[in-house]
Amino acid sequence: MTDPRITIRGNGPLKIDGDIPLLDHEENIIPTPEGRSYFLCRCGVSTKKPFCDGSHRDCEFDGALAPQED
Repeated sequence: MTDPRITIRGNGPLKIDGDIPLLDHEENIIPTPEGRSYFLCRCGVSTKKPFCDGSHRDCEFDGALAPQED
């Protein structure tokens, strides 16, 4: 497995690599695929939340990052 990292994909989901536990609002562990990457929804339209189901492709999701202020 790779070093833990979260990658923001352009106009798409968050890609999660490595051993990063996923917890719900009560800190219960949400099962994730063992030994491989998984993707978390950013568009809010997925029917498999918190996981991405590709819905961002059909909802005109704009995942552009906000400009950073100095």
